[in-house]
Amino acid sequence: MSENSYTNFNFKVIKMTRKCIYQVLLTFFLIGFQGISFASSNIFELNATNIDGDEISLKQFKGKVLLVVNTASRCGFTPQYKSLEQVFNKYREHGFVVLAFPSNDFRQELSSNEEIKDFCEGYQISFPIFAEGTVKGFGKQDVFKYLTEDSNGRSKGEIRWNFEKFLVNRDGKLFKRFRSSLDPNQKQSPLERNHFLLNSSRYESLGHYTAQGR
Repeated sequence: MSENSYTNFNFKVIKMTRKCIYQVLLTFFLIGFQGISFASSNIFELNATNIDGDEISLKQFKGKVLLVVNTASRCGFTPQYKSLEQVFNKYREHGFVVLAFPSNDFRQELSSNEEIKDFCEGYQISFPIFAEGTVKGFGKQDVFKYLTEDSNGRSKGEIRWNFEKFLVNRDGKLFKRFRSSLDPNQKQSPLERNHFLLNSSRYESLGHYTAQGR
């Protein structure tokens, strides 16, 4: 190989190497950018996909008290669906809504949204159910990113198991987080202990207090 040929060969190798490096860097940049989720000031600013596959805005629940639950159909806590329906019916007239987010993160959910929907019909669930999705780790749904990461430092940390519960006040701020084992319809439930969240007139007088989640 002549000196000129050798030089041209090295030039081509360098050019190809640079191109590959640029492509790799661009790929990492795009992946990283897709993983970026700008912090929301409240949960009502977010969207989520319901069990029928339709993307909806949580703004439709603005002004209501929410109990957000990550659910599963094959968990020891699955019978809590009955309690969730009972507490929903008990307080719905006061502006209270349960939002169920099925997840297979702990390998205890059914294989399709259709199966999940049919399963929940067995419990005669009337509160909103969303599509199966990730609730922990990289790629978690925006709702759970907000509840476990962006909620002004309150109750931060990854979800540890199915049926953790997040009580959100009328301003869309996380008020309190409850462990999986807590039955929402038990006597002296967290909703009853925090009943002022469901009382509009009292809520207005304690608006700043509840908005801060203290």
